[in-house]
Amino acid sequence: MFTDGAARGNPGPAGAGAYIEDGAGICLDESFRFLGKATNNVAEYEALILGLERAADLGARYVEVRADSQLMVKQMRGEYRINNGPLRACAKRARELEEKFEAVEYVHIRRHLNEEADRLANQAIDEA
Repeated sequence: MFTDGAARGNPGPAGAGAYIEDGAGICLDESFRFLGKATNNVAEYEALILGLERAADLGARYVEVRADSQLMVKQMRGEYRINNGPLRACAKRARELEEKFEAVEYVHIRRHLNEEADRLANQAIDEA
């Protein structure tokens, strides 16, 4: 699963995108959600939540989350503390969703490898 959040301004109009594929690279789901006014970091977490919700709906048991937000990935791995209240609430929701899976792994990727999720996050803003 690839996730990305976008905010035009920080905070500003924001969107979340999730692109889910199977192990062979076949697209299983494309989802996006307009978030209203939010920061980029909140948008990144909302994209994670969206992706986990959709993966659960698809019946996934194992999820590899790939995201270009180093902050979110390291926080979800437990490498960084979450001091920001809104991010803490988002992380709590994501942890609750993790319970639906046998395993969830977080991988930081470079931005150019996250084009589909980025497209979806921006589509959410464009269509609002």
